[in-house]
Amino acid sequence: MRSMTGFGRSAVSDDKFSISVELKTVNNRFLDISLRLPSELQALESVVKKIISNRLARGRVEVNLQYDRNDDATFELNRPLIKGFLAAMKEMQEEFGLSGEPDLNVIARLPNVVTTKKEEPSPEFLAAIENSFTEAIDALEIMREKEGSLLQGELTTLLNSIEQRIPTIEAHSSAVSDEFQARLIKRVNEALARTDSQIELDQARLAQEVAYLTDRAEIAEEIARLRTHIEHFRKIMAETSDVGKRLDFLTQELNREANTIASKTNNMVIKENSLAIKSEIEKIREQVQNVE
Repeated sequence: MRSMTGFGRSAVSDDKFSISVELKTVNNRFLDISLRLPSELQALESVVKKIISNRLARGRVEVNLQYDRNDDATFELNRPLIKGFLAAMKEMQEEFGLSGEPDLNVIARLPNVVTTKKEEPSPEFLAAIENSFTEAIDALEIMREKEGSLLQGELTTLLNSIEQRIPTIEAHSSAVSDEFQARLIKRVNEALARTDSQIELDQARLAQEVAYLTDRAEIAEEIARLRTHIEHFRKIMAETSDVGKRLDFLTQELNREANTIASKTNNMVIKENSLAIKSEIEKIREQVQNVE
């Protein structure tokens, strides 16, 4: 199990270039790669995204690429600009009768008169960038695995806390039938007492009503499903891929069973433990959002 939060960095340099790649990931429902490359490296965009998508399943990935060329730069003249400037100077001389020659320093200070010559990246340079991304992802995954291990420990503690409350709920659920019967007899007797009626209670009908209400309040199936979901949750945490979405679904199922248990009975012990379980499930939900 891996976290979606992590950071990875790689740096490569030789006598011709220096490359630095930084990857930062945060939680996201899907894989979202934020990648902006210089125009001369646009051909690498699909390659880089493929490298990342082959290694990561979920999360927002922010990519920061910096590079410098260490070899001598080659410059080129903006010849149309220079020709246009000289033509304008000559026209100014003729029209106004001015003397003098154009100053090289003035021409050199014109905007964009000298630009760096654009060169296609060499195969060695492109290969170095790919290797840098691979190494950065390696470092990123190591951190995400460490974070995932910590998350797994926290989730295991929360699951254990839930599991420890189930026996108490089971113990008190067996008394639900007797509680319903006592409550129903008390209410019927109170109603008869208010009307001064001498009607005898139909014990058979009373037993039917108690059985009906008890059946509606039966929580054995919910408890069994709760235990099954917990066991399934633990098995999924031990896996390495496609974990987060399944854990998120199981968290919803855990919450559904806890809600049903709390709503089916008025037993205070059961309700208190169910609410405590719901509180632990909410903590699980928050943690699961960071699982890849």
